[in-house]
Amino acid sequence: MTSAQQLLQSQRDQLLNWTCDHPTPLLRWLRDDEVLSPSSYLSLLEKSPSNAVAQALELACASEESSLRFLQVLREVQDYYCKDLHIWVDRHCRSNANRQPRSEMVIVEDKHKKPKGPMAKLFKKKNKGFSVAEEVKGKKNMKPTRSQMMANLKVQISAHKITLLKRMEELKCYSEGSREASNTASHIEIRYTDLFVTEDNDFIDSSQHEYFDLASRRARIYVHQSCQRISPSQLLSPQETTGQPPKRVKVKGIAGIGKSVAVQRLVYEWGIGKSMREFTCIFDLCFRELNLIEAPLSLLELLGERFRYLKDALPDLFTVPRSLLFILDGLDEFKFFLNWNSRDKNIGIESKMPVSELIVALIKGNLLPEASVILTTRPSTEAPKRFFQRCCVVLGFEENQVKEYTTKFYKDRQVAEKVYDYISNNDNIFVLSFIPLYCHIICMAMAEFFSSATQDVGDFKSLELNPPRTVSEVYFCYLFTAVKHHALRGSAEKSTSRSEVLSQAKKQLTNLGKLAYENLLQKKIMFSREDLESYGVTPAKIQGTFLCQILHPLKEETVGMFSFFHLTVQEHLGALYCAINLFSQEDITQALNLWCFGLDPPTTSSTLLKNIELNMDMLESLQMFTRFFMGLLRARLERQLDGLVETSMEEENGVPTSLGLWFQDQFKHRKMENETALNLLHCLMEFHKKETTTIAAPEIKKLNLFKMKLSIVDCAAMHYVLKFSPHTLQELNLGYSNIGNRGLNRLKPILHRCETLYLRYNSLDWQAAILESAVLKSNECQVKKLFMCGNNLGPEGVNELWTALEHNTTVEEIYLDITGITEKGTQNIVNCLGKNTSLRILTIVGNDIGKVGRERVRELEKLRPDLRIISNFVDDLGLLQAYLDWVEEIRVDRDQMDSVKNVDALQSVLKGLQEVGENVEKGQNADKAMELHIKIEELLK
Repeated sequence: MTSAQQLLQSQRDQLLNWTCDHPTPLLRWLRDDEVLSPSSYLSLLEKSPSNAVAQALELACASEESSLRFLQVLREVQDYYCKDLHIWVDRHCRSNANRQPRSEMVIVEDKHKKPKGPMAKLFKKKNKGFSVAEEVKGKKNMKPTRSQMMANLKVQISAHKITLLKRMEELKCYSEGSREASNTASHIEIRYTDLFVTEDNDFIDSSQHEYFDLASRRARIYVHQSCQRISPSQLLSPQETTGQPPKRVKVKGIAGIGKSVAVQRLVYEWGIGKSMREFTCIFDLCFRELNLIEAPLSLLELLGERFRYLKDALPDLFTVPRSLLFILDGLDEFKFFLNWNSRDKNIGIESKMPVSELIVALIKGNLLPEASVILTTRPSTEAPKRFFQRCCVVLGFEENQVKEYTTKFYKDRQVAEKVYDYISNNDNIFVLSFIPLYCHIICMAMAEFFSSATQDVGDFKSLELNPPRTVSEVYFCYLFTAVKHHALRGSAEKSTSRSEVLSQAKKQLTNLGKLAYENLLQKKIMFSREDLESYGVTPAKIQGTFLCQILHPLKEETVGMFSFFHLTVQEHLGALYCAINLFSQEDITQALNLWCFGLDPPTTSSTLLKNIELNMDMLESLQMFTRFFMGLLRARLERQLDGLVETSMEEENGVPTSLGLWFQDQFKHRKMENETALNLLHCLMEFHKKETTTIAAPEIKKLNLFKMKLSIVDCAAMHYVLKFSPHTLQELNLGYSNIGNRGLNRLKPILHRCETLYLRYNSLDWQAAILESAVLKSNECQVKKLFMCGNNLGPEGVNELWTALEHNTTVEEIYLDITGITEKGTQNIVNCLGKNTSLRILTIVGNDIGKVGRERVRELEKLRPDLRIISNFVDDLGLLQAYLDWVEEIRVDRDQMDSVKNVDALQSVLKGLQEVGENVEKGQNADKAMELHIKIEELLK
């Protein structure tokens, strides 16, 4: 009998011919079956298809065992390839398969999960080497016509998977255009870096990396649990509460955080047969494309047009809707109004309606309620939680992922190490790199400076002396790198000055900027060839110039459209256009009034500001654009845009002072709270002019960012502005903003100047307590009230605080409810607070300090009769009422009640009430305590 090795060697050319058109499924299954090592697999993905298959065959033929595994894999992936391979597999692989135990990767699932129907069985059991006819024979009462339908569906779904894989295997939103500048590969298996995705309990919001969370959200009390990382393929895993997979899932995150890439990976894994196998078919729909649909249509027509090769199969697929998954990507880019309060009614797949109504019906479950839906969106776009059984948030990268991404970005490991060292040693850049898109753009921009083949000593010295400090600087560095490498490839040498480079690209950049700005105001992000040509952009020239890194064609069968490779790139170019066209001080301040507050300019000479109507939703979407404008305006004032614009220094001299007075006026007459305040702080940081910030910052007396989900970048903006104020800050409210230890550390230099400091529920731990202790020990400390409730400080952390308070003479009130204080955390409370002379109120409710801890508290009370210690929930009527208000808020707000961590917090409060029990004297406090006890028990039921 012919051995497996001999068979593969003799049939090498034939197998190569059948599989080289699209080797990805074959290579991936060979890796998972350990025929290929992980490193060999990644190496083969970078080779041409024919070379990749040839080398895979060569590696498989190294032993009889690996040859048998190769044949086994061919059986598994035959549906991705031609009929000739099917016949060959049927002839050669059955006998060989008996010698080798079958892979259990798919069979295990069938053993534990009963298929939902004949169609599910058909697709799930393709690995068993059956023919369609044999499978159908085993079914009772199945008509031949049904059998034929199943066979046809199998062919069409296989074609669908191949089409999806070809689209999904490249990270198209991270495309390099011509790869000469970045020297990278962009196959999803090579470049993809795990993202931090976690369930959104409405406290952990777009957390560590939330650049601008505009949603107005209610706060959450929670006990301390670490965020649970989940992979994209687990988005539809069974829920703990019901044991059933959710039907509707929302995935949110800020611009550039990786939402689209996460679902792209999910579709790729389904297409290659490695996850989500409970679904017969996945339909991926992008809101950018849905924007093109003006006329009413049915879901059947929409999918038939989008997936033409599936048109005949759709009616049969819809007979089993629970086996279908819809992925709706980028709701924030949808231009049509969504009426979430529309009357519920059952809608069929042939019902015609506007595309906006179709989407709402699909999400709400009025259309195909048994089908599954995953929606991605920015936090600023409303998609009510009540329609979703699971809400997740993409948090971007952590430190390890930044390093991993940098390593994967550059083929040259030495270059990768140099770039990562540079990023990690420049705090402003490192902060930005936690957002994947910024990390990508940073790597693109740094390629020019660090590539061993292109590095210029002068360029590197310039970068070393003037590293990018802000988002706009990083983006402009990226843009300039692209222009220098691509648009000017034939005419620009390394010695060409910046102004000359920009001058040669002026016409293209101006046209692009005008396209970006005017359409940004209309929320238009997709452009036809006619649109581009009307702005002087020639579609045919895109691939040969730097435009290939700016504009991307949609590689779809049905549309010939273009878009900027990311919305932030459109925002940046639109801001550049404004920065080189707004000159007078009056026009600049009127522009800010318009973009920040929607105030129409009474008179203006600039066409950029005329006939523009902005509603509140538009203002929210212009925040990043406005920040970019401020950064690029500074670049113009510092002559970095010379070549694009010509102005005299005399004309520009008064702009920083004029802007300082404008910001001063905003801080003086507007409440400094929430997204408005945060956006103004970011604008000042992007402008980065000491003269301007020195004028504006002293007007900030109070800063209220309560319930805003803040990132370390937001903390950097706060620190930058507030460091220019010589005054004490009366109040800094960062409660429920989830800044974490890293964010608090960024704010450390200004914390000592805050009279009232709210740090409640901020994912802080004992390290944050050590940092805050250092603030309290400072001779310059002006803190009078400190709120650190709901942070897991633990015994180590609070002991540090007690030590810091021993000699502190400013703190009068400190609130440490639910901070994880144990008996150990009271060890030095008597010794330290007994010597303190300023403290008047201490609250430590919701902590299990034990019998010894309670004795120590009583000892302290005797030693310090002037110090009011609230150690249980019934000690203070105001505290009881506050918790009653919170419980009532949860009761009426379904979203809050669905929060698992709220349940844990309620149980913590209930335990505290039970510990006090009947020892409470009758009276108003006892009545309130009983009322709180009853209401919590009702909620927990």
